[in-house]
Amino acid sequence: MMFIAQVDLQVTLLHRGSEDTTENTSAVTIGIIKSLIGHFDLDPNRVFDIVLECFELQPDSNVFLELIPIFPKSHASQILGFKFQYYQRIELNSHVPFGLYKLTALLVKEEFIDLDSICAHLLPKDDEAFEHYNTFSAKRLDEANKIGKINLAATGKDLMDDEKQGDVTVDLFAALDMEAEAVAQRFSELENNQTLGLLTGFLSVDDWSCVSRRGCVLTLGLRDEIILFGIMPIYFLERLSPLNPVAHTQICNGLLRLIEKSVSSAYNIIRQTRVRRSVSPGIASIDAMGVTSSSGHVSFIDLPKEFFQMLVTVGPYLYRDTLLLHKVCRVLRGYYMSALELVDSGDGAVNGELLIPGKRVHRLHLREARSRVEEALGACLLPSLQLVPANPAVGQEIWEVMNLLPYEVRYRLYGEWEKDDERNPVVLAARQTAKLDTRRILKRLAKENLKPLGRMVAKLAHANPMTVLRTIVHQIESYRDMISPVVDAFKYLTQV
Repeated sequence: MMFIAQVDLQVTLLHRGSEDTTENTSAVTIGIIKSLIGHFDLDPNRVFDIVLECFELQPDSNVFLELIPIFPKSHASQILGFKFQYYQRIELNSHVPFGLYKLTALLVKEEFIDLDSICAHLLPKDDEAFEHYNTFSAKRLDEANKIGKINLAATGKDLMDDEKQGDVTVDLFAALDMEAEAVAQRFSELENNQTLGLLTGFLSVDDWSCVSRRGCVLTLGLRDEIILFGIMPIYFLERLSPLNPVAHTQICNGLLRLIEKSVSSAYNIIRQTRVRRSVSPGIASIDAMGVTSSSGHVSFIDLPKEFFQMLVTVGPYLYRDTLLLHKVCRVLRGYYMSALELVDSGDGAVNGELLIPGKRVHRLHLREARSRVEEALGACLLPSLQLVPANPAVGQEIWEVMNLLPYEVRYRLYGEWEKDDERNPVVLAARQTAKLDTRRILKRLAKENLKPLGRMVAKLAHANPMTVLRTIVHQIESYRDMISPVVDAFKYLTQV
């Protein structure tokens, strides 16, 4: 009889979960569950376990959010902990299903359970995972540093083949191929590391479709609303940063999706302004990428600090979504220009409303905006450019942002850019590959083949301008007769 009651309970929950949620539906379901528990003397913990299992199968149903409070909060973390420990058994050749990660993230988000109480049940422990990744990362950094190095053990035939004259070919995707191979090698880590799996769960439930109870709302000049980035994904990404979790495609895609949603409202302001300007060229504007509305007032664009945290976290892996990279560049430009316009206007009136009173506050806002834009350029946009092969449009969009900054700031960013390459294996591999290909092209550069080889140098410089230009300068210092053909080849370079 007890087994029949449990089956009846599961059928009831799954049926109710598939229906539209109303207060009446939730009340009826709660009444049925209490009747079954009392009539058949069921174990409440077992009933709670069945409720969680049904919730795992139907995570989008709000009925279960109304059912969970009738059970003790402390029992939820224990039941979920036993589920995670079940998949840690050596004899069990199975991984934690994604539904369990999503369920746990939902319960933490709704404050039914405490995050620390769940993390205590997860394996492997952070120190063990960090040690394993440090070994893997050191190996990749060593492989990247060896690119272009002379092999003293090479035979004469190998050296002859390397110096063989003829058509020069470069593989613009060599670094990305190395990255794809490394991601494939780490795929098992995402399956076996339950903390990383829980991170994917948090990224999947923060969908920004409605205002979270703990969310914060930022109102823009056109009354568009953006829900700020959830605290749990940021906490986990910072905690797991030594593992470079964004390298995993699934985690990266989840973070890119959140960046896309957090930037969409601000991007719509800029896009609509450009559309109006294309229809009516006489509309007042700051310049071709300005954010001035048709009434002459500035459409105030502000971005939450969580958005910039996401950019810093995703780092060079923003290259995986080139369209989003373009959007981020345009939004950052509009954000900085609106801050500039606030200082220039001096009255703080945006769309007829006093948003930031006082000129001093305007300047503080501009200083904060510049600091955030600089951080986004140094930590995300410029490293991402190195992994977007032969795409001058991306370089131009980044230049449109950098061009707003003073020249001394730009040169500082260029200097920091080169130093930061040495910490990330994929970025270091892209730099070393560009340096090697540039040397090979310069060996064969002459007036007779200036046009094709000059274009090849430009293709390399689109993604790695600092590396290519520094390599060219070193070559010219040794061979001054190369100055003329190299200068002619520079006409194919972009402004970055």
